[in-house]
Amino acid sequence: MSIFKFPPNVIGNMIHLRPTFLAVFLSVGLCSSLLADEQKTEAKPRSISGIYPHLAYWNDHGECGTGAVVPWAGKLWVITYGPHYPKGSSDQLYSITPDMQIEAFEGSVGGTPANRMIHKETNQLLIGPYVIDEKSNIRVITPEAMPGRLTGNARHLFDPAGKVYYATMEEGFYEVDMKTLEVTELFQDDQSHGKKVGPDPTAHKVPFAALPGYHGKGLYSGQHRLIYANNGEASGLARSRPDIPSGCLAQWDGKSKTWQVIRRNQFTDVRGPGDLLGNPNPETDPVWAIGWDHRSLLLMLLDEDKWTTYRLPKASHCYDGAHGWNTEWPRIHDIGEEDFAMNMHGMFWHFPKTFTRANSAGIAPRSTYLKVIGDYCRWNDQLVFGCDDAAQSEFLNTRRAKGKVAGPGQSHSNLWFTSTDILDKLGVPIGRGSVWLNDKVQSGVASDPYLFSGFQRRSLCLFHDSKTPVTFSLEVDRDGNDQWTELTTITVPAGETIWHAFPQDEAGVWLRVAADQNCSATAQFHYANEDVRDSEAAAIFQGLRKPGSKRYSEGVVRVRGNRLQTMSFAATQIVDGKPIHEGLYELDADLNLTDIKDRTAFEWTHDNTPIPEGVLTFDEASILYVDDEGNRWRLPRSTETDITEFGPLRISREVATERDLFNCGGTFYELPARNADGIAKIRPVCSHPFAINDYCSYRGMMILTGVDADATGEHIIRSDDGRVAVWAGVIDDLWKLGKPVGAGGPWKNSQVAGGTPSDPYLMTGYDKKTLSVSTDAATDITVEVDIDGTGTWRTYKTLSLGEGESKSLAFPEEFQAYWVRLVSSNDATVTGQLTYQ
Repeated sequence: MSIFKFPPNVIGNMIHLRPTFLAVFLSVGLCSSLLADEQKTEAKPRSISGIYPHLAYWNDHGECGTGAVVPWAGKLWVITYGPHYPKGSSDQLYSITPDMQIEAFEGSVGGTPANRMIHKETNQLLIGPYVIDEKSNIRVITPEAMPGRLTGNARHLFDPAGKVYYATMEEGFYEVDMKTLEVTELFQDDQSHGKKVGPDPTAHKVPFAALPGYHGKGLYSGQHRLIYANNGEASGLARSRPDIPSGCLAQWDGKSKTWQVIRRNQFTDVRGPGDLLGNPNPETDPVWAIGWDHRSLLLMLLDEDKWTTYRLPKASHCYDGAHGWNTEWPRIHDIGEEDFAMNMHGMFWHFPKTFTRANSAGIAPRSTYLKVIGDYCRWNDQLVFGCDDAAQSEFLNTRRAKGKVAGPGQSHSNLWFTSTDILDKLGVPIGRGSVWLNDKVQSGVASDPYLFSGFQRRSLCLFHDSKTPVTFSLEVDRDGNDQWTELTTITVPAGETIWHAFPQDEAGVWLRVAADQNCSATAQFHYANEDVRDSEAAAIFQGLRKPGSKRYSEGVVRVRGNRLQTMSFAATQIVDGKPIHEGLYELDADLNLTDIKDRTAFEWTHDNTPIPEGVLTFDEASILYVDDEGNRWRLPRSTETDITEFGPLRISREVATERDLFNCGGTFYELPARNADGIAKIRPVCSHPFAINDYCSYRGMMILTGVDADATGEHIIRSDDGRVAVWAGVIDDLWKLGKPVGAGGPWKNSQVAGGTPSDPYLMTGYDKKTLSVSTDAATDITVEVDIDGTGTWRTYKTLSLGEGESKSLAFPEEFQAYWVRLVSSNDATVTGQLTYQ
């Protein structure tokens, strides 16, 4: 009890009490007050790896992503979205206080929103359909007044002080009065994907924009135009092939009934140096748009009324897919640093606020990441990422390696709070991309500029289809001022491939390529920085089961449904290698792990979250995986331990929406959805020695099972009866497990037929690569590499071996390819093994 809770008349009466009694009373009251404060401190919500489990948000749909996160009026504001709800949904607007208390807005109308903007003249935050003033008063624009999946806001071209633009994912465009919230429809939202448009999009009371592509993303205004981006294609073919024409970047003058297409490719964010406030000098400030095609990332620059294209490498292919669904809202955003931050295709970048044609230096990779991030901001001297963590629907992301595992019982996501320097501390930068990929090239016409700076290891692969040699000229913009000088020339003989390594001290910001004759050509770049990790797992992973463990717990995990918002763990306790206890344990928001003694639920979880067997074949050469289309792929072992002694281990599972992790032979890989080329574009994340039985996403955390009985620590959540435990962190903690390493190959004492290529063996993402070959008969071994993960095989080198001879080949540190395979010229018994250190 605190005296400060007494009404004034009671406190007034206390001053007439005897002094001794009053002193005691005050002393007791003060102690009670201090104790209460101490208890409040102790009750501060628990976090693990920057995740506060109690902040997780849920909806009743197939996906619950984070549409936007914005600091405003002393709070952090968050909106969530369902996958396709133009007329509202169960999603909500949330506010979070500095002491990490979350409150849902009772007037939430949901939908699929991801727009955010600050209207400086009226001092209001626009986030989704909500308009919030400086005192946190909230007004709502209902879906009836403004239907559509809201995706962007922009300053008005003619009345920026009084109105703003809103755009939807299906090309609905509105202007809204910032005082009255009166909505004027400018272009109709087209949920029909063109079926209602007719032959003339303008022949309607309110016209249709009728742009190619769909799945709108970014919106911004500047230089007398409104600019809109979409990143998908509404066709069946787009759901299976990532290389078809898709998406567009378009502009409108604010008056006419038609839009102009700038470029027919997939684009996401459109931004300028004014960020959420809009450009301070809209007539002259640049505007940027980020996107991609099947070759590389694309960066469009509007500068002095002219559009210019630049290309950058991709770190991850999980974001590919012509339908656009795999790419949640990448952003260019001001987070209070000298540069803006940019995230695109799994990599964080430095993005200079002053980027123009005459000042284009400064774009540089920072680190790669695994979380699916819808938005991010700086708040209370932390970075906050709004993520898309656990979707009930797999959408198109199914594969045999996952088996019949039931998805999460309820879709949900969370925020991830990190230090401000996290952008430089995750995965090592890697970049792959091309300016031409079997494209028709005109003589003397230079390619788009491709990023040349920011990476330590750089190489270029060149080939063509001409019957005569082709000389390629490489020009460099050394200072980012649009002044080009010749770097070198490379002559590629007919039918051959040239790999060119760039010295680390070769300076330049952008590179472009030109050929001296018409031809079809490929110019593919491979970049990487040195991976300085060692093979030792960080201390946070102590307690995970290792070879030789005799006392541990294991089991399968799954988020429960029926709005329980808990996770089930069908657990088994092992002592001396034998099971002694089973139970259905439930993990809640407070991280209490409790045996709920429900045998029916245990059996249901066990039966509906099975670990498929027979997915991988471990032979002497390496690990063989056969995909859903029957294609054969080989992967390395990262440990000499025979992991089959561990029993069934989860191989593939979705831990971030619409992409999988793949835990194979002691290495975690990032695995794109099948519609984004699947295992052909797989990438190693880390290698480890642990027997991880199962893993899943829960409240934004990554949960691992397979924990030793005596394990303790911040990341170990042990049950209240002490029998079982799980490990908890975030998916991006995996970078701390250790550098990817491995050994194996396509052949080991294998009977091979002359002229028949081996199975492909993974090469991308590994360091210090060495090939060893031996044969029992004289033969030539041709080393072929797939340069881009699409089956573009090119000869790298041929090794001639005599009977019983062995040879080794060390690949240069700059050299990368997606896959490698071997071809023997003659029938022989051959070993071909690679070591990645």
